[in-house]
Amino acid sequence: MADLSFGGADRRAVVSWALFDWAAQPFFTLITTFVFAPYFASTLAATPAEGQSLWGYATAAAGLAIAVSAPILGSVADATGRRKRWILLCTFPFLISCWAIWYAAPGNPNAIAIALTAFAIGTLSIEIATVFNNAMMPSLVPPAHIGRLSSFGWALGYVSGLVTLVIALGFFAARPETGLTLLNLVPVFGLDAATQEGDRVVGPFSALWFAVFALPMFLFVPDVPQQAKIGQAVRTGLANLLESLAQARRNRNIFLFLLANMIFKDGLVALFAFGGIYAAGQLGWGAIEIGTFGIILTVTGTLGLILGGPMDDRFGARPVILFALIVLMICGLGMISVDRTTVLFVVKTAAAPEGALFASLPEQMFIALGGLIGAVSGPLQASCRSLLIRLAPADRMTQYFGLLALSGKVTSFLAPLTVGIVTSLTGSQPAGMSVILIFFAAGFILLTMVRETRPER
Repeated sequence: MADLSFGGADRRAVVSWALFDWAAQPFFTLITTFVFAPYFASTLAATPAEGQSLWGYATAAAGLAIAVSAPILGSVADATGRRKRWILLCTFPFLISCWAIWYAAPGNPNAIAIALTAFAIGTLSIEIATVFNNAMMPSLVPPAHIGRLSSFGWALGYVSGLVTLVIALGFFAARPETGLTLLNLVPVFGLDAATQEGDRVVGPFSALWFAVFALPMFLFVPDVPQQAKIGQAVRTGLANLLESLAQARRNRNIFLFLLANMIFKDGLVALFAFGGIYAAGQLGWGAIEIGTFGIILTVTGTLGLILGGPMDDRFGARPVILFALIVLMICGLGMISVDRTTVLFVVKTAAAPEGALFASLPEQMFIALGGLIGAVSGPLQASCRSLLIRLAPADRMTQYFGLLALSGKVTSFLAPLTVGIVTSLTGSQPAGMSVILIFFAAGFILLTMVRETRPER
């Protein structure tokens, strides 16, 4: 059995803390990406392009709210000490938002408003709760085990996404033509495939999953006593943030890296937010196809993480990130060149046989390109951490990791907003998605100006 003591830390507290990631992940996997978002675009919206545009605006609104509030709330978490009460306050709107997803039903005149409002509030609530959950890490384990604790939580979240996706596809979501799930079962609880109740039930399911598995964090993770009042904490936190930003600007290498990270992370946010919606509109995929695609991406992502670490150690973090961005640009261009009967923009292909899963060339090309994107996305994010370690002064490492997190969030609304605007103006999903490539290209150019300090062997 794996050692979960983390340098003598309370094992029950450590596992209970990490279960928060396990509890929260279905919202991102089932609602944001692979099940509900494609249902929204293909069923509720008038056209997939309109659905992509509206989803982009909702994602941007939530991202902007997170960008404004997360740094301040992070400072509050650091200064006040008490975090669980803030997580509890975020839990109520999160659970209500997830449950509301069920009521975004075909034929409901308010379905689009319900879906977008619930998604935006749910995203804001869970992201802010995560800020406070992350702030509890230093009080749980010794400093030398922070990275290991973070990886443990991340891994549990990864597995939770896979498990809940299999549950959703195997027991909830069904093909309207057959009424059967991916496991050829009748949907549980009498869920009606004709009205796509299996796609909508992922909202209440995510709420229940969170309520059950977040409970150990509230019960068994110790919370440090309050250290400062809110007003003082906000003033202190903002002062520290401004000092950190000033330090980064004086270090050109770090400043360029943080700027690059900000831009290409925006592109990643948009790519994951719209991937399922794009597949629903361009390939006509339903929940079964998109969910299966998500499982494939999870597998290739795991393989990528296994290979990415040794490549980082051997060649350096910067080359790994640059290579990942090249793959993202090439594969992204390839994916927007695909529709139901076309690959590479102009090459016509035969339509897929009726009822066959991934039988056409465009579908197979989309899966192959998506698998490569999954394989490089994990190493890209992991190597960002190791590159910062090689660039930042050792005595300011925590401060700069805070800036790294900030740079990945502060403009996370920009790429989704741009996708939404371009899609709305052109009425074209591929045109809207193409702007993501610009974010990757700009991040790549900035990163080429960064000089990495390789550690001595």
